[in-house]
Amino acid sequence: MADEKTEEATPKRREDERKKGNIARSQDMTAALTMTTGVGLLFVMSPMIMEKLKNLLYYTLTHLDPKSIETDDIIALFAPYAKITGEMLLPFLLGLAVVTALIMRIQVGALFATEKIKPKMDKFQPSNIVQALKRMFNPFEPKNMIEISKSFLKVAIVGYCGFSTVMGRKDELLGLLGVDIPTAFAVLSSILTQMILNIIVAMLIIGFIDKKYSDYEYNKSIKMTKQEIKDEWKNMEGDPVIKSKLKSAQMQFMKQKMLTAVPNADVVVANPTHFSVALKYDKSIAPAPVVVAKGVDYMAFKIREIAKANDVPIVENKPLARSLYKLVKVDEVIPADLYVAVAEILAFVYGKDGAAGAKRIKNPDLNPNRR
Repeated sequence: MADEKTEEATPKRREDERKKGNIARSQDMTAALTMTTGVGLLFVMSPMIMEKLKNLLYYTLTHLDPKSIETDDIIALFAPYAKITGEMLLPFLLGLAVVTALIMRIQVGALFATEKIKPKMDKFQPSNIVQALKRMFNPFEPKNMIEISKSFLKVAIVGYCGFSTVMGRKDELLGLLGVDIPTAFAVLSSILTQMILNIIVAMLIIGFIDKKYSDYEYNKSIKMTKQEIKDEWKNMEGDPVIKSKLKSAQMQFMKQKMLTAVPNADVVVANPTHFSVALKYDKSIAPAPVVVAKGVDYMAFKIREIAKANDVPIVENKPLARSLYKLVKVDEVIPADLYVAVAEILAFVYGKDGAAGAKRIKNPDLNPNRR
């Protein structure tokens, strides 16, 4: 059917959708990368965090004397704890925020869609609000069913990663009974680290799959009909009818301009049956003769007709007329390889006009006797 969206979106359609803020994005991929970054930052910053915790514990244990505690100033009492906590958390949170912003930038690129922040009053109409709430809380809505299924699947996979890690090392956990605290802490840390790494790997895999699915859904949602593609090309290239009219108007203007230049031409070189080319030679304007008008068939006849009416000489030279018509555009200087042929014609024409005309041919580049 003509209205079916079977065609891939064009680059312009993608750019328009992007400007509206409609892009493919994966929340699972962002969450997985953010969690991976957070764990990495904790690993890198763990020596500093442990040092801060040790200092905090030392401060607490050395200030246990009730006589040294000032209960009247609560802020002063908790200020050291707030300071050390801030020194631990602030670098971590700042680093996590920067990396999260970079992750979003890499995933969606430079994007500031004003369409997304514009208030749309129709959304606040009671009927639209009711419909939106129905779609949001309807578990049988196709989109909601997919999201619910994905959520259950993610919980099951992540939970299995944690459970399998614990079950795989249950003997070590059972062996912790009666061991010293440093040994028990080391074993628990190892198990916890392995569990976190397994969960991160699982989340990255889920994020990768979700990203591919999001791209698929996005490309599907912006597909176009064949008519939409045709309309887009019309808008980009212009309506063929309008372009044809503009081209016709331009050609008409060009023809009129040429015909008005013929009365001031020095000579018209003609092929009596097809081509006519009007030449004008003025050393103060150009170093060689310029084609001021040219035409074929009917236009050639009009040029000859105007030339006769204005006493402009018409010289028959079939090869030269054909060459000038094909090689030289209007308002362009003739090429060097036609200088001799044109100079001979101009010399012939000016010779008929007497001494005044003879002076006009004294251009060394056009002199037929110069070889």
